[in-house]
Amino acid sequence: MFPGSSGRGWNSLTSGQKIFIGIMGALVLYAVIVMLTSGAGLGRYSDPSWWLAGFSIIALALPIHEFAHAWMATRLGDPTPRMQGRLTLNPAAHVDPVGAVLILLFGFGWARPVQWNPGYIRINQRLGRIMVAFAGPLSNLILAVLALVIWSLVSSVLTFNFTIYDTLTQFMFFFVYINVLLFVFNLLPLPPLDGSHILFAVLPDSMQQFYGTLAQFGFFLVFGIAYLAPWVIQVPASIILSTLFQIFQI
Repeated sequence: MFPGSSGRGWNSLTSGQKIFIGIMGALVLYAVIVMLTSGAGLGRYSDPSWWLAGFSIIALALPIHEFAHAWMATRLGDPTPRMQGRLTLNPAAHVDPVGAVLILLFGFGWARPVQWNPGYIRINQRLGRIMVAFAGPLSNLILAVLALVIWSLVSSVLTFNFTIYDTLTQFMFFFVYINVLLFVFNLLPLPPLDGSHILFAVLPDSMQQFYGTLAQFGFFLVFGIAYLAPWVIQVPASIILSTLFQIFQI
């Protein structure tokens, strides 16, 4: 994110955005009640592995995602992330309450965005914007691959109790799954997601005003896609997941 950005914390949201989140929460509650009363159960929400993976994402993957942004900006010459205490893996410096809840509910959300100033970077600004923006999503993909590498090695060497083995397998699946979802989600070309910074870095300067206009509605567009057209995220995520599983023969 850029200087002047208020981030994505609850206090930074407008009244309309808070109302929208309230509506989304009501819909989620309604869906839970329907599942319970219909006898369908809670699905993944009744699986401890889902919650363990979700909290692992909040404590590990989201901080690494934001640290990657901060590290890249710092490497390119911008002292802003370091001065604001964001060049750290400490979850407390990065976690956003709203984004964390969405991770637990839907598998994709956000942390507090790292502020940085492209005026400090020592290379072409357009390239710098792309590198800083892409560093975050890339970290999620790398985490997914590393998790599969570790699990492939561990499962081939050690023999577990079947119950523990199944729990760990499910946990690793959810951990990889959520990281891939975050990779795809953050690359959507909608403000304030990382994909929008990549897209508008390659577009002409004349499009920057349109970015400002789009940013006013970005919050609603992101939620609209997540709720009304989740296939935009799920389809590419499924392709990436199946490819990774084939590579590691899992």
